[in-house]
Amino acid sequence: MIFSDRIEAAHRLVRVLAKYRGRHPLVVAIPRGAVPIGEILARELSGDLDVVLVRKLRAPGNPEFAIGSVAESGWTYIAPYAEAAGGDSEYLEREKSFQLSVIRKRRERYTPLRPPIDPKGRIVIAVDDGLATGATMISALHALRSQNPSWLVCVVPVASEETLEKVRPYADELVCLYVPEFFHAVGQFYSNFPQVSDAEVEEILRRSGEGG
Repeated sequence: MIFSDRIEAAHRLVRVLAKYRGRHPLVVAIPRGAVPIGEILARELSGDLDVVLVRKLRAPGNPEFAIGSVAESGWTYIAPYAEAAGGDSEYLEREKSFQLSVIRKRRERYTPLRPPIDPKGRIVIAVDDGLATGATMISALHALRSQNPSWLVCVVPVASEETLEKVRPYADELVCLYVPEFFHAVGQFYSNFPQVSDAEVEEILRRSGEGG
């Protein structure tokens, strides 16, 4: 365990990202786990906070294992091992439809609290609380790139070297605090890693919409 919780991880990321303070970055978090981290980054770097709505496509019988991901636009990333993990085309279509319905429900809940912020022409910092397969981050970065930011940074506290290499082509800059030799799951690198609820995300978005 190298992080006590997401709050500590966020403050350690702030130190690494200090060069962006005063440049009004847009910090975009992947719900739900990364949103508390994103709030701290946005506040400490004097930026704005938003969310990017993407969902992993779950392996059959193993919902924690991502075999791909889908963005709010419907753009889909399919991992090269998806079929070997049981994800045939029929299964993937069903899973994609289900995850898009989750995204739509989240958008309905989140948007009234704070409308989405346009990334065009801005320094955009995409953050998650760690990368396992990297699938959701790939969809997030693809979605953000399509909106023409001036500079796109991928930021995570922890990830495997293999996953970082998968994600690297989708960002202009990649920041990761810890690259362990053996990686099984993001939660193993936090001593306190609770689930983040929709209610917590909504409260953070409400606060950020009111200027903190």
